[in-house]
Amino acid sequence: MTLAITRGESDGAAVLRLSGELDMATVPLLNAGVDELLGDGRHRILLDLAGLAFCDSAGMASFVRGDNECAVRGGWLRLTGFTGPVERVLRVTGLVEVLTYEH
Repeated sequence: MTLAITRGESDGAAVLRLSGELDMATVPLLNAGVDELLGDGRHRILLDLAGLAFCDSAGMASFVRGDNECAVRGGWLRLTGFTGPVERVLRVTGLVEVLTYEH
């Protein structure tokens, strides 16, 4: 399975909606999407993971990388919409407490 990313907006934040699988082979697509937003001056980024079926450690590292890059610019990267196996990995790694978007 591949990774598809669509862009949107929510409450002043840029939104990237991910669907498919985020792994070592597809994480460069996410990194490029985050970098493009940062290059456009967008430093509040929300990743909607509702359509994400799988995420490995490379994906987790990409989330942390994105948050760090946003934080350097005074912003943040947050996650929403995660369920099933993706939620389980986020909970095991502790990222659910750090990167969860709360409205």
